Amino acid sequence: MTRIAVIAGKGHLAPAVARALDNPAVYALEGFAPEGLDHTTFRLERLLPFIDGLLDQGITRVVFAGAIRRPKLDPEAFDPRTAQMVPRILMAMQSGDDAALRTVLDIFEENDLTICSVAEICPDLMPDAGVLAGKPSDADTRDVQRAAQILTDTGPLDLGQGAVVAQGLCLALETLPGTEAMLAFAACHGDMRPNPIGAKGVLYKAPKPDQDRRIDLPTIGPDTVDQAAKAGLAGIAWQAGGVILLDRTEVLRRAQAAGLFLWAVAAPT
Repeated sequence: MTRIAVIAGKGHLAPAVARALDNPAVYALEGFAPEGLDHTTFRLERLLPFIDGLLDQGITRVVFAGAIRRPKLDPEAFDPRTAQMVPRILMAMQSGDDAALRTVLDIFEENDLTICSVAEICPDLMPDAGVLAGKPSDADTRDVQRAAQILTDTGPLDLGQGAVVAQGLCLALETLPGTEAMLAFAACHGDMRPNPIGAKGVLYKAPKPDQDRRIDLPTIGPDTVDQAAKAGLAGIAWQAGGVILLDRTEVLRRAQAAGLFLWAVAAPT
C-alpha cells in the first residue's frame, strides 16, 4: 500500500489521524500546524511544486485533517506554475470557504492525487446514531430539530456548521470565528431565553448540506463539552456520520460530569 500524506491543520484531529496510519508523511500549511506533531511546512504560493514533491515520493493519497483559515498570500512568493493559478485561487477564496476548499481538492486531483476522507482513515471517530450520554427531553429534541433546520437553511450561505437553540430560539449561529466564539456568545446571552426555568438549549453541529465530506467536517472534542457547559446548555447533538468526535472517552467523562447529554442524530433520509 502506498504511503498516505496528511495535510495537517490546527487542533487535535491531525494527530489522531496520523496515529491511525502507518508511517504517514505529514505536512502543514505555514502558520496552521498542530502542536506536538512532527511535520514539514509548505506554502500555498508553491502549491504545484509541493504536489510534485508528493508524487516524487510515490504518494498517491492525501487526507486533510484539522482547521485551516484562509492564508495571506505573498505575490512575490509564487512560483511561475502556481502563479498561473492565482486568478482561479483568488476567485474561489472570494466565493467562500466551500468554494475555496473544493478548488484545492480539484487541484490535487488534477495532479493524480486521491483525496481520502477522515471517515475512511478513522471510522471510529464518527459514532453511529444514538444517545451516548444523558437523556434529551422532549423540549431538547424540539430544539435539536430547530437547530438542524437552521443549518439546513443557512448552509447555502456558507456561514458555519453549528447553532445554539434554546426554547425554539436561535441564540447563536457559528460564523468565521468558530464554535468556541459562538458558545461564548451564547453564554453571554443566556438570559434571553423566554422562560428562565425552561429548556436550557442545545448545541447542534452538522456539515453543510452540499459540503464535500472529504474535508473540513465539523468536530466535537472535550473542550466543546466544557464550553457548552459554561454556556449553560443541556447537551450537544450532531448529525451522525457527518461530525467527528475526538477523544470519545474524555468527551463522555466530561459530559457526564457536567450533566450534558450527547446525541448523534440520524441524518434525514
